[in-house]
Amino acid sequence: MSLENTLGQIVGTVPECVAIGYVDAASGMLLGMRTVDSHPREVIDLVAAATADLFNGPNVSMIESLFKRARGLQSDGHHYFQELIVNSDNLIHVFLRGKQTPDYIAVFVCRRTANLGMALTKARMAMPQIEAAV
Repeated sequence: MSLENTLGQIVGTVPECVAIGYVDAASGMLLGMRTVDSHPREVIDLVAAATADLFNGPNVSMIESLFKRARGLQSDGHHYFQELIVNSDNLIHVFLRGKQTPDYIAVFVCRRTANLGMALTKARMAMPQIEAAV
């Protein structure tokens, strides 16, 4: 099944989900997206770039390097930050790093009224299906 079709199926399984995107954080490119509303292209493109910054920005990379050095670990490309949750005025944004392809990040956007625990659980459950579609 294509990524777009997979995202379309998943959007209905995550509580109060209004959008799902899949981002290549290494390049900042949006690989696929499904929304229940229409959004300006500029906003969608910025979400992909912002996701890349959240996971691979210079400050995040520096923090990860410092953690590794403090623990005596080699710089092997492993990332400490696997999940991020951002609460905005009206939305919950759940960012999950892929297990199979760590440079790919799924973004789930839910209404703020969603149960955060349930949204996170359902998003995590959807990750293998999303990764298999790429």
